[in-house]
Amino acid sequence: MRHTSTGSVAAGRPADALDASAERAFRLPLPALLGALALIVVAVLLSVTQGAAGLPVEGVVRSLVDALPGLRLEQTLTDQQQAVLWQIRLPRTVLAALVGGSLAMAGAGYQGVFRNPLADPYLLGVSAGAGLGAVLALGFGLDLSWGVVGALPMAAFLGAIVAVTGSVLVARGSFRDPATLLLAGVAMAAFFSAVQTYAITRLDETRAREVLSWLFGRLATHGWAPITLLLPYVVLAGLVLLLHARHLDVLRLGDEEARALGLRPARSRLVVVAAATLITAAAVSVSGLIAFVGLVTPHLVRLLVGHSYRILVPMSFLVGAAFLALVDIGARTVVAPAELPVGVITAFVGAPFFCFVLWRGRADS
Repeated sequence: MRHTSTGSVAAGRPADALDASAERAFRLPLPALLGALALIVVAVLLSVTQGAAGLPVEGVVRSLVDALPGLRLEQTLTDQQQAVLWQIRLPRTVLAALVGGSLAMAGAGYQGVFRNPLADPYLLGVSAGAGLGAVLALGFGLDLSWGVVGALPMAAFLGAIVAVTGSVLVARGSFRDPATLLLAGVAMAAFFSAVQTYAITRLDETRAREVLSWLFGRLATHGWAPITLLLPYVVLAGLVLLLHARHLDVLRLGDEEARALGLRPARSRLVVVAAATLITAAAVSVSGLIAFVGLVTPHLVRLLVGHSYRILVPMSFLVGAAFLALVDIGARTVVAPAELPVGVITAFVGAPFFCFVLWRGRADS
């Protein structure tokens, strides 16, 4: 007697579907991958060569290639130019790439979890919460360090967790109502921003100026210390987001369909939100508040490679890295010799883009 009940068939197919999805998790379209890598290379070369002390492209390329194991090229940069490249320009460019990629990947994760294309760390109040935690650590010496985790990342992470938890609670635990969730995020962002402002008024003038400069978003660095601080969180949280990208594809079908495919929606959402919050908090702790990167980049990637999160999550990191590296060039050169906060330029780009997304969504409805 053959046992071919619907339940047994349905129970077999989901596992096969998830296994096949896992095998395809990191197979990116070759043209898109090559294009993103080429964009990063162009952004890096432009970033390290542009500035008050211009560096020749050929000399920069020679110096970078010479640093690779087993390769030796004759150097044409002076000792002073080498110092500018390796101690100022390149660390700042790498930091911009890591921060941009982190915020973009977090934005893709939030959009997948909340099934909301307008979700990003800034709009959900996560950045504001992380910013408040960092302000308390920077301005008041709040020490929440735990093991190898420093005081600043831990304070930023806890602030971000409180903010995203508050947004979800205000929205009554709803992950499916975009309007309610966004309004809750706006409320959380406003509240934490108000607390930030009050905290800054309690600081002396010198420290308040330092904190305000940080809050506007900055990538100024003299050395590799911020990168060594950020990199472990990017690797850990980024790997979690990549491994759960296929879960986000399944969640697009709805909770009932996800359960039928053997997925636990609540646990998957919790893991993705925790990873996206961690990577956002780490980025905020070294760069301040840089808005709209997590909103703009995933939308641009969707236009190029489609809606699959197995492709969207890693491509968002690559495109976000190139995007913020290019934006930083404008921050350093538009009002030279002065410097614009990076967050100001991303807001100039992101706010109109946000309006366009709203208009397009209304036009399609």
